Amino acid sequence: MASLDLETKAKEAFIDDHFELAVDLYSQAISLNPSNAELFADRAQANIKLRNFTEAVADANKAIDLDPAMAKAYLRKAMACIKLEEYQTAKTALENGASLAPGDSRFTNLIKECDERIAEEAGEVPKQLPEEVPTSVTTPNDVPPAINLSNQITTISSTKPKYRHEFYQKPEELVVTIFAKGIPADNVAVDFGEQILSVTIDVPGEEAYHFQTRLFGKINPEKCRYNVLSTKIEIRLAKVDAVHWTSLEYSRDVAAVQIKTVPSGNQRPTYPSSKPKRVDWDKLEAQVKNEEKEEKLDGDAALNKFFRDIYKDADEDTRRAMSKSFVESHGTVLSTNWKDVGSKKVEGSPPDGMELKQWEY
Repeated sequence: MASLDLETKAKEAFIDDHFELAVDLYSQAISLNPSNAELFADRAQANIKLRNFTEAVADANKAIDLDPAMAKAYLRKAMACIKLEEYQTAKTALENGASLAPGDSRFTNLIKECDERIAEEAGEVPKQLPEEVPTSVTTPNDVPPAINLSNQITTISSTKPKYRHEFYQKPEELVVTIFAKGIPADNVAVDFGEQILSVTIDVPGEEAYHFQTRLFGKINPEKCRYNVLSTKIEIRLAKVDAVHWTSLEYSRDVAAVQIKTVPSGNQRPTYPSSKPKRVDWDKLEAQVKNEEKEEKLDGDAALNKFFRDIYKDADEDTRRAMSKSFVESHGTVLSTNWKDVGSKKVEGSPPDGMELKQWEY
């Protein structure tokens, strides 16, 4: 089936509120005519109806790339961005579209709404309940002649490439890697929004690869960049806030993020050092001896300290005698005379009124 026939059927499906069918038909038409900006702009409108807002932004961006003078592509990009709360990106698209369609009140009205939302986010005015943003705009050119959809629709088979992606992050940026090997840089288009990443890879003879997502946090589009390498595409996203993203994609289930501490002013961040610190052992030993000297003990603690001091300053025979007598008598005898205890077993000698018992293990 020709691309024009598919486009006509897609328009009819859209008017009949068969939005999923419309997207499918537009996709088939695009595979036959990938340079037709109208097809991308109209598929963006159908995606907005399906609440596929990131896909709608990607389609609108493609339409703008193919035809920078298409006002409705800017309008549909703005409507999708408003739904994603990307008000600054939406305002920029609206301003570009308004310059192409002077006098069109749709642009001026939505620019005013974006200004209000931006002011609310900045805390300049009390936040009010948002009004429903129109999700579609129908012009006479969009309405095709009636077509009987009972005709059989030919499905066009195509091979859709899929590439693995992963990411890692630092406090100030997040790096997304798409593992696409041997892709020319001219075949890669990356678009950055306030909280949107859109990647399109044109593969000759195959359906284009699209990766669009609403990001976990906001980014600074002007500071974002990407690099096409021989084995991968590396995309660096500059975070607006130095926070830890628990995932790449936005999720309403995540209530909070782990905030990284960022030094302010002239304060320099401190980092752990692998260089060992120099220890003044002489000073440390003197401090310990001084503390032991000034330590006031009584009872068993004082007695134990007394015996430790004897053992510490004793010669080898005295230490051997103390150890042997203490162990063999089960802690009831402590002798310092090796000649007396060295040649015999030291029997236990419990205090008066107490009995020495042997424990079996």
